[in-house]
Amino acid sequence: MNRFDYIRAGSVAEAVAAGAAPGAAYLAAGTNLLDLMKGGLATPATLVDVTRIPGLSAIEFLPDGSTRIGALVRNSDLAHDPGFAARYPAVAEALLAGASAQLRNAATTAGNLMQRTRCPYFYDPASACNKREAGAGCAAVGGATRLHAVLGFSESCIAVHPSDLCVPLAALGAEVEIEGPAGSRTVSLTAFHSLPGDAPERDTVLEPGELIVAVRLPPEAAGFAAHARYLKVRERTSYAFALVSAAAMLRLDGGRIAEARLALGGLALKPWRAEAAERLLAGRAPDAAAFREAAEAALEGARPSGEATAFKIELARRIAVRALERALAGTPERMPALPASPFSAPPANPLPSSGATAHA
Repeated sequence: MNRFDYIRAGSVAEAVAAGAAPGAAYLAAGTNLLDLMKGGLATPATLVDVTRIPGLSAIEFLPDGSTRIGALVRNSDLAHDPGFAARYPAVAEALLAGASAQLRNAATTAGNLMQRTRCPYFYDPASACNKREAGAGCAAVGGATRLHAVLGFSESCIAVHPSDLCVPLAALGAEVEIEGPAGSRTVSLTAFHSLPGDAPERDTVLEPGELIVAVRLPPEAAGFAAHARYLKVRERTSYAFALVSAAAMLRLDGGRIAEARLALGGLALKPWRAEAAERLLAGRAPDAAAFREAAEAALEGARPSGEATAFKIELARRIAVRALERALAGTPERMPALPASPFSAPPANPLPSSGATAHA
């Protein structure tokens, strides 16, 4: 690990001033950053500790019906907050599907947004990776690509974003509140993460020194509470990142879908909100045909980034349908629910041949 300076910021202003220096990085729980430093993938000259800044660890239910989640709110605290889980059950479900209990007790909201891809080529210093070194090439292209992208990728990078939390946040129209040297700004979560294009070394739209201070859910997001689910498919039951995930929300009126939300994870370098599918579902009867059409719309334009990723397209269609079916059935009364035991009975109509395990 390289030598670095350490600064403990006492306020957002202090943090931003220190974070704007060349080579500075913000430190919260460090559940991803410290691993990157140990592996030589991140070599900050200065760590700016933001964990003692007042006001960043609050969950606020605001008078206008929106909810503000402080950047330092721990995943476990957010998932188990009764008021939050009642309003946003799919978010709580996603949080409990991610990592281990120990990591959830440390990991923060902003850290979840900022975590880097788990592409094995990114973590292997012997492999070419444009994310580690701009212009180095991408060893994943033409390599072992089972875990890689089918949407939004480029020849420069075919990695995917690993977050569970970001998927339902994207579906609900979350916004990211940012403070930086140039002042305050707010960015939609769907615009916060950057697709690779010709600049895969850039993960987000954050400028040097900018700090996430909160994530805000708009007032209308709570309107999906009765019919909102998160479904994750992974290669093993415990502590694995998603092959494919889906967050589905429905608002029903008179036996029809008044409004739908659908986002997918594990398919691109950002959570993929399927707005075309949402538009297709609006006004429709919530039946199998509508859900299948929505899944097709959600995966329109998907293509394999390698031969081994072709299965993910069909898997994602099926997971989108299943998530919509579970949303239609209604949010379980006892939410958030812990992931099912690996020794429990398999779900009905399990997906064939993927070798994956689905939990919701």
